Amino acid sequence: MLSRPPAVYGRGVNDLAPDSRTHTPHKPVRVERRRVDEAESRKANGPDWDRYADEYQASHGEFLGDAGFVWGPEGFTEAEAGILGDVTGRDVLEVGSGAGQCSRWVRTQGGRAYGLDLSRRQLQHSRRIDEASGIVVPSVLGTATDLPFADDSFDVVFSSFGALQFVSDIDVAVADTARVLRPGGRFAFSITHPTRWMFPDDPSEAGLVASQSYWDRTPYVEVDDTTGEVSYVEHHRTLGDWVSLLAGTGFVLTDLLEPEWPEHHDRIWGGWSGVRGRFTPGTAIFGANLR
Repeated sequence: MLSRPPAVYGRGVNDLAPDSRTHTPHKPVRVERRRVDEAESRKANGPDWDRYADEYQASHGEFLGDAGFVWGPEGFTEAEAGILGDVTGRDVLEVGSGAGQCSRWVRTQGGRAYGLDLSRRQLQHSRRIDEASGIVVPSVLGTATDLPFADDSFDVVFSSFGALQFVSDIDVAVADTARVLRPGGRFAFSITHPTRWMFPDDPSEAGLVASQSYWDRTPYVEVDDTTGEVSYVEHHRTLGDWVSLLAGTGFVLTDLLEPEWPEHHDRIWGGWSGVRGRFTPGTAIFGANLR
């Protein structure tokens, strides 16, 4: 990557969240902090993931597992967290499903999991793993702000470092999640911990110095130098923003997990590392029930 401001970190684990852009960039980009609407965000992030999907699956597929469910770079699994609850016989939707690794795990636990992703290439990887593993996750191309499902279709909706950080109209996305959930349904998601916006995207000790306001919600934007078009967007909300959004959409917050970095976990994933993980959380996991 040719340029990046020292105070912004970047992406995460499963689908619309790879590895803080530390891979070799496909195009020269410049970084900006400015307002970006939903249409521009979607136009940028879908093609960006199509370009990066092959490299992402090659680099991180083994860590994620073909039928594995990790909530973040710490390697904290749903088997450990239990934040979805018992999924046996439940209809489950993964938003930002990527290659379907988490949904495939849900199916091994007796749930009827389905995937949705903005990237065609990620869905092609999902089909590849379906065929190789024999565990099929029916998946569709779509966006979190316009879920192509009927009202009251699912018992559980979840997103593991998926679409939510990359959506401008987050209120629309959460409202549409509530629409497709049945009464009493479960909503769970993981995101880069909001406090990480204060720190540079650096896994070394240099990344432990706060250099940006936690309350600055201006989106992080990458612009293609050759065309002038936005090629990637990430949106920041504070912990308070998320709590207010959930409560205002009819959800009751039941869990907010901040997994610690495991002692012997030596993986470096973009700005995530043991050096940083010993001092500050890198992942926030929310769990909520629909009233």
